[in-house]
Amino acid sequence: MRPLLTGAGFDPVDLRELGIAELPEEAGIECFDTFDENALAKARYFHRRSGLPAIADDSGLVVDALDGQPGVHSKRWSGDTSLEGQRLDDANNALLMRRLADASDRGARYLCVAAYVDGVRELVAPGQTEGRIVTAPSGVHGFGYDPYFFSVDLGCTFGDADVASKERISHRGRALRALLELLEQHG
Repeated sequence: MRPLLTGAGFDPVDLRELGIAELPEEAGIECFDTFDENALAKARYFHRRSGLPAIADDSGLVVDALDGQPGVHSKRWSGDTSLEGQRLDDANNALLMRRLADASDRGARYLCVAAYVDGVRELVAPGQTEGRIVTAPSGVHGFGYDPYFFSVDLGCTFGDADVASKERISHRGRALRALLELLEQHG
């Protein structure tokens, strides 16, 4: 987010720079059924904690054959709350492969909603990138489902894509650019 915000003339600061420590209660912020609600909940929370305008997002993988799953539950889809990092990614991807084993439709998209809260305005903007789920992982870049997500725009998996290429077409980048346009329109 920082490069996009800086390029748009903002001087962003993150929570570490503000000295705002993570609290245990933050684990429960993303408790809603939509990306919009989760992104707004995070932006509202961090606006209250910092007293500054806040931008937050929520994103995930949406798979057609799975009726939109894992969706807002993408990060913890496997259900194993004891896992973190690569082990969590591996468990989520193993579940994805099991659920899609017999699927002929492997269409998918990454969705993201970026939210802005400043105490007066609340704005949300979506972004998405289309693709499909491949049967075997490819690439070492990214995280989560990236080695299994074949991007229509890039012609490769997000795991194979370099950072600059992925940022150009990513769901998060698109959502943030759309949010910046809304901010410009709403002064």
